[in-house]
Amino acid sequence: MKSRQLGPLTVSEIGYGTMSFSGTYGASPERSEAIRVIRGANERGVTHFDTAEAYGPFTNEELVGEALSPVRDQVTIATKFGWNIDPETGERRPGLNSKPAHVKRAVDGMLKRLKVETIDLLYQHRVDPEVPIEDVAGAVKELIAAGKVKHFGLSEAAAQTIRRAHAVQPVAAVQSEYSLWTRDPEPEILPLCEELGIGFVPWSPLGAGFLTGKVDPGASHEAGDFRATSPRFTPEAKAANQALVDLLRRVAEAKEATAAQIALAWLLARKPFIVPIPGTRKLERVEENLGAAQVVLTADDMDEIEAAASAIPVEGDRLPAAVLQFSYR
Repeated sequence: MKSRQLGPLTVSEIGYGTMSFSGTYGASPERSEAIRVIRGANERGVTHFDTAEAYGPFTNEELVGEALSPVRDQVTIATKFGWNIDPETGERRPGLNSKPAHVKRAVDGMLKRLKVETIDLLYQHRVDPEVPIEDVAGAVKELIAAGKVKHFGLSEAAAQTIRRAHAVQPVAAVQSEYSLWTRDPEPEILPLCEELGIGFVPWSPLGAGFLTGKVDPGASHEAGDFRATSPRFTPEAKAANQALVDLLRRVAEAKEATAAQIALAWLLARKPFIVPIPGTRKLERVEENLGAAQVVLTADDMDEIEAAASAIPVEGDRLPAAVLQFSYR
């Protein structure tokens, strides 16, 4: 696996998002199986792993901490604060909370759960409109000075917010949803990252599995799977959006690859500072995803994909309204 610069961090060019082990896509596998898959990803070259206190809450950080403790010196671990979660009990409360005192308490819990002395990359999960971003950046700056955090990141933040935060504490990475069917970061976020030397991490780079071509357009999703309530996964939206999967499959056939590999290779080819974090609960899918690094998309290939994709209108909002309201502030 080749490396890329994610801001100041050197990481594998494809990382691994671990959220799916916390019930987001329905029932989670046994803990021993989850650890086997996470460790298997590292054995296959992944060095960048992503989690958050909100996944569970807390259980995902504990899982990642246990899985990666034997290889702690070989990996970078990113986690996130920002939702209104009690740092001691894990009780979810309405809304967001990025008050500096709360952030510092949250980080103390993260360090214990992740079994680390310092967090490699700490993101604000969503921008809290009640707390000036300068105050949030200042709190993380103090955590860095204290040796509890190495680098600061922002998730789903607006361009101006990123710039303001960066003026207080350099932002190492920005994380937002980005894929062939979610291209919101292109007009402002990616150019800003390029200008400021900030890495960019696309979450859900495979469109919550849809872009792999393995989601049956006519099938319903089980209870507990967030896609059951996602506007982009209604039967009508899936039928309309199938054209994107067909496009990926056509390119994949020509490249002797899979649709998932083309979707990831497309992201890798967009900018050299992009490090996608596909998530999966199956080791064979980890292997498939990592195969994307071997797929070469030429400038002509990228132009062909762009021309075809621009003629396909994407149906449905990318997230339910209750979640989408917290993005790009």
